[in-house]
Amino acid sequence: MEGQPAAAVAADPAVGGGYFDAYAAMGLLAVVGVLFVAVAFTANRLLRPVVYSPEKLLAYECGVDPVGEDWAHTQVRYYVYAFLYVIFAVDAIYLFPWATVFATAGYGAGTLVEMFVFIGFLAVGLLYAWKKGVLEWT
Repeated sequence: MEGQPAAAVAADPAVGGGYFDAYAAMGLLAVVGVLFVAVAFTANRLLRPVVYSPEKLLAYECGVDPVGEDWAHTQVRYYVYAFLYVIFAVDAIYLFPWATVFATAGYGAGTLVEMFVFIGFLAVGLLYAWKKGVLEWT
């Protein structure tokens, strides 16, 4: 195969394998991974002890006698802040490529207006959440 470009040799099924050989290797790796997890879960189910005691069936296993109900009501109030963080992190992901494009010549006012519209939509959403009282902790 001397004299042929490397791309032609790699594309030849008789020499370097076919186009789908890399995909076949990844598919085989995925199948092996799924089988490994399935075998591990099956072995766990077959080898675990199945002895239920009254203490094991209690809601609390730490040795403290349970008092009251076993369902504790918790209020998760910080989810709004986590959601807003995700929104503004995605905003930052879009701002960095825009800043690099804006720095090149020829992309002046058009990209600036587009970015202000994008930031405006985010600001309107934040103001709406603020007016609805979602950002209040109590």
